[in-house]
Amino acid sequence: MNASSRIPGFYKLDPESRFNKLVEFSGLPAEQLRPLQAVDAGMASIADRMIENAVGTIAIPLGIAANFLVNGVDYLVPMATEEPSVVAAASNAALVARERGGFHTSGTAPVMIAQVQVLDVADPQAARLRLLEARDELLALANAQDPLLVSLGGGARDIEVRLLTSADFRALVVHLHVDVRDAMGANAVNTMAEALAPRIAAIARGRSLLRILSNKADLRLVRARAVFDAGKLGGAAVVDGIVDAYRFAAADPYRAATHNKGIMNGISAVVLATGNDTRAIEAGAHCHACRDGRYTSLSHYEKDADGHLVGSIELPLALGLVGGATRTHPVAQAAVKLLAVKSAVQLAEITAAVGLAQNMAALRALATEGIQRGHMSLHARNVAANAGATEAEIGMLVERLAADGHVRLDRAQALLAEMRAGKA
Repeated sequence: MNASSRIPGFYKLDPESRFNKLVEFSGLPAEQLRPLQAVDAGMASIADRMIENAVGTIAIPLGIAANFLVNGVDYLVPMATEEPSVVAAASNAALVARERGGFHTSGTAPVMIAQVQVLDVADPQAARLRLLEARDELLALANAQDPLLVSLGGGARDIEVRLLTSADFRALVVHLHVDVRDAMGANAVNTMAEALAPRIAAIARGRSLLRILSNKADLRLVRARAVFDAGKLGGAAVVDGIVDAYRFAAADPYRAATHNKGIMNGISAVVLATGNDTRAIEAGAHCHACRDGRYTSLSHYEKDADGHLVGSIELPLALGLVGGATRTHPVAQAAVKLLAVKSAVQLAEITAAVGLAQNMAALRALATEGIQRGHMSLHARNVAANAGATEAEIGMLVERLAADGHVRLDRAQALLAEMRAGKA
């Protein structure tokens, strides 16, 4: 008979007791499940406060991208990722960018959008105007929900009313624009939306349903640009190759999806390292990539008058320095301290620069040696370790894998056996 996953009171247990329940449920020896637990009691306690039913943590490698010069300021950028070559590629691209002034960035005010959906409105056009007439009343009601945010210079700024219609659906949607300052803003705007919903429904003479933020944060944009020296890239042919690779992504959504994934390799790594919401950022970015009705590249590349490569990027990045995991997780706290950023906008601008650097490095590899050569040389260390090589053996095994040209687990195991037989 299979064990039941119905465990009354599971959520009330401490992490250690929950782990014991996992052992009981699985029938496995405790040592086989031990990696699920946090490495220390302190981290287990933090995890238990962050999410429900916590039993432990998973450690993602955290690396430091070097060489970043952003708006004339040097940064060492923390990046959390499991993928080989990401940190190295970003660092290399940043080094090339330094030759011609590094990255230059800008951003809009940190304005988030809360949506209130209203159904069963008999006169939606007139209701729209009634809501706009009540703008000052609604903004005052929203700001009354968060006097601290208002005291810090933030708060509700404006409303927008949209009409949605289709063959079998009609709704009125109110957008509340909120300057959330140095927060990501989800809690603030959700609280305001829920407070406004009854009054909005009354004015519209309808029924409110959803009231929640939108992760399409297109009022919270950041931009980054850089000039990449043609000589440092490898010459005019490489510049032309990168521009042609970009044009492929701009024209074809199949290529654009992988192109933008490369951008997010850099961005999501910084977002995760600083305790921000990777899913919200990725959703907003990919939605922005199809803002004109067709999925396309988030970045842009061209040649300047001197033949150098010019890269630029613009996308929504709703990052925060206060609240959430950024203030709860000790690694995120340390990462923010290392960056020494003074505002959420500054953090977002650095993150955009990393995304652009990551993207340029990938395009350069694709336009020259191909993506696998550099990636697989770094991946070879993981393969060597998985094959059972000791620390003393990994270096030699990686060299032999590279010379062999087949970075695969079976080949690594065979080469390792040969190495050990030769020493016998």
